[in-house]
Amino acid sequence: MNVSGVTAWARSLDLPLLAGILALCGVSMALVYSASGQDPALLARQGTRIGVALLVMLVMARVPPRVLQRWSPWVYGAGLALLALVLLAGIAGKGAQRWLELGQLRFQPAEVMKIALPMMVAWMLSQRPLPPHAWQLLLTLLVVFVPAWLVIEQPDLGTAILIALSGVTVVFLAGIRWRWILLLLAVVTAAAPMLWWFVLLDYQKQRIVTAFDPWADPLGTGYHIIQSIIAIGSGGLLGKGWLNGSQSQLEFIPERSTDFIFAVLAEEFGLLGVLGFFALSFFVVLRGLWIAFIARDTYSRLLAGCFSLTVFFYFFVNVGMVSGILPVVGMPLPLVSFGGSSMVTLMLGFGIIMSIQAHRDLLRQK
Repeated sequence: MNVSGVTAWARSLDLPLLAGILALCGVSMALVYSASGQDPALLARQGTRIGVALLVMLVMARVPPRVLQRWSPWVYGAGLALLALVLLAGIAGKGAQRWLELGQLRFQPAEVMKIALPMMVAWMLSQRPLPPHAWQLLLTLLVVFVPAWLVIEQPDLGTAILIALSGVTVVFLAGIRWRWILLLLAVVTAAAPMLWWFVLLDYQKQRIVTAFDPWADPLGTGYHIIQSIIAIGSGGLLGKGWLNGSQSQLEFIPERSTDFIFAVLAEEFGLLGVLGFFALSFFVVLRGLWIAFIARDTYSRLLAGCFSLTVFFYFFVNVGMVSGILPVVGMPLPLVSFGGSSMVTLMLGFGIIMSIQAHRDLLRQK
């Protein structure tokens, strides 16, 4: 690649956002190495996945927002087709049918919808003046409901809620009137008993009950949460030091490299380390929101704002889950937990945010 090509790539990147993302990836490498019992093979796999995800982000940062806007309905349709294919010919595991397998590639199509649904809703709402009318809201809710229901059928209630939340977030950013917000909250509240009795499976109900009182079954359903809380509390102010966490190194913390990796962070680096991690995470989210705020068109503002707030929701849900505040829903810590599909999805979103910022700068120069 020549000098002009390198310069073009560099201009497509938002350096403050990139610095925050790379810092979180560094935290991920350190915590995965510790949580895995200093396993170099697992560390290499995580490094490879981060590298692939960063490459995806760099490529996406070069795609103009107008192209994304034009392709939004097609991406959404492809996402729906993949979700339907999962129910027909998906790979089952751990009591759920959530994956598709293409040769050596195995992926979870629900991750695609975390990008496709916000794109679709932003495309719909940007076609007319805001705030949206009642008929637009009804049509939008239908667009949100269909993929969420397909994911519930896998079953994967936690991911379905997060997918639906991403679509609703776009609606909220579009300036929905307060009476519609209150009406939506009333409908959700009224539907909660039906959700409990007719939608939730027994193990999902048990997770909710366990979140309120994990000590009712300390060696069974409450074991994961109790061990996680012990690890977080034992970290104290300064922590026990990297690679020195007793709960993590002695393998008391379940899923310590994936969903519960925040407990490893709290035990080894203490309260100060947790606060530093929160500051870094909030910086990434706020930078994304700033890019959304100064974006030049409605579609870009809605999309960048949604992706930024979605990352915040992921942080909030994971930390709340690991701390025993929220039920366990199998949500990884963004950019930190060991994994591939979630990492690539997040980097796709950040690449879109960077594209929005880069093309805004180009328009300003013209």
